Amino acid sequence: MELLKRDLINRDKLPFWKRDALEKFEIKMMDKDMPFPCIPATQGFSLNHLRYAFVRDPREDSSSHELAELLSSYTLNSKELGRYTSLIVFFETPPDLIDTYNVEKFEQLFWKQLNKLTELDSVEWPNHIPSDPTQPAWEFCFHGEQYFMYCASPAHKNRSSRSFPYFMLAITPRWVLELFNSSPSYSKKIKENIRKRLSKYDSISVHPDLNTYGNTDNFEWKQYFLHDDDSTLTKCPFHKLINEVKKYR
Repeated sequence: MELLKRDLINRDKLPFWKRDALEKFEIKMMDKDMPFPCIPATQGFSLNHLRYAFVRDPREDSSSHELAELLSSYTLNSKELGRYTSLIVFFETPPDLIDTYNVEKFEQLFWKQLNKLTELDSVEWPNHIPSDPTQPAWEFCFHGEQYFMYCASPAHKNRSSRSFPYFMLAITPRWVLELFNSSPSYSKKIKENIRKRLSKYDSISVHPDLNTYGNTDNFEWKQYFLHDDDSTLTKCPFHKLINEVKKYR
């Protein structure tokens, strides 16, 4: 398992699905007629700060072990990769998975991956981050690093910003987001432009759960996997497990 830099990938040696996933991601990031809403993501792509990884079918238990290994490596090296870095993870997504899984089932796969990552984490959950997702300061942590988790799936139709032909994660360190927010006037302007792009990109209104980390009415977990409508889960699937993991450590 290795983290890949886009310009150094030998595409001729990639299996079809991996090459296809990478090419479709590039098309999405480089589209000038319908630019991807997240401006920092497109900057990270253009500057080659992103790193890429391929993981097997997310239904297989071994996929979580692969993801944990990759994220551990990324955590140790991310601060050397650039201020707009994120880890882009493409999961093998066979036709039967696409045909039989709706948004809700992909959501269950997503939380299964995060729960398993926590089980496999060799580093204690940071003391300054609450273990309860109902607290506004909570966010997912792995290997001692705070992360924003973005998930896209083939089942999303209305919300194009969360639609991708393969089950996909974009994992962004909190320090990247803090750098982005270090200039309030700049970040305010960019966020306004992101909202404008989002309203054009999706065929549905901006999801009401989108918010800003640190706000008292913000819940990060609700933003990780957005539904294809304005609905949301009433309870975080991660809540029970994180407390059980901490209890027995």
